[in-house]
Amino acid sequence: MKFTLNNKDNFFKDFDKAYIEPPKKLPLFIRLGAWISKKIIKKDIMIPKLLAWYPKAAISSGIMESLVAHDDKEIDKRLLKMIRVQVSVMVACPFCIDMNAFEFDKAGLNIDEVNAIRNGDYKFHSFSEKEQLVMEYVNLVTKTPVIIPEEIVNNMQKHFSERGIIIIASTIAQVNYWARLIRSLGIPVAGFSDICKIEKS
Repeated sequence: MKFTLNNKDNFFKDFDKAYIEPPKKLPLFIRLGAWISKKIIKKDIMIPKLLAWYPKAAISSGIMESLVAHDDKEIDKRLLKMIRVQVSVMVACPFCIDMNAFEFDKAGLNIDEVNAIRNGDYKFHSFSEKEQLVMEYVNLVTKTPVIIPEEIVNNMQKHFSERGIIIIASTIAQVNYWARLIRSLGIPVAGFSDICKIEKS
């Protein structure tokens, strides 16, 4: 996916700037959180610094992120990666697409499958029946308003346990939270990969 710098209809301020600047002085716990984040993802990202304007948002966001599912015996890395990429694309958050599609191959996806998700081709030939169902569920839950037919609910209950459904639903909600927060602040891509770019107009 490509986004254009200085497009007035879908505005990004710069290649490395959000709509607002972080505070000049960051609280110690924000600096610590940003340092831990940088150690884990090998990137100096700006979201923790921006959230320093309202530390309660930084704390609650950090707690949520530390507890999300990354692998599970029922909902594996591949399916979680698919959910994260799909939500990121649907919300059109370049930072999130860039970050969530990074190292897709390590989660068992190939580039054709990533492109299928980006293009909304949820019936791609290599997607399993369960994966197609989850992508349909992601599509419904991420749209506004959220309208879920009975058939989808019944199919989700047929294919997944209650615990599995909670992991799927909470992952969708978590990525929606980050994607909408990050996009609302105009945070550009961080350069995890070349899956998503912001280009000059």
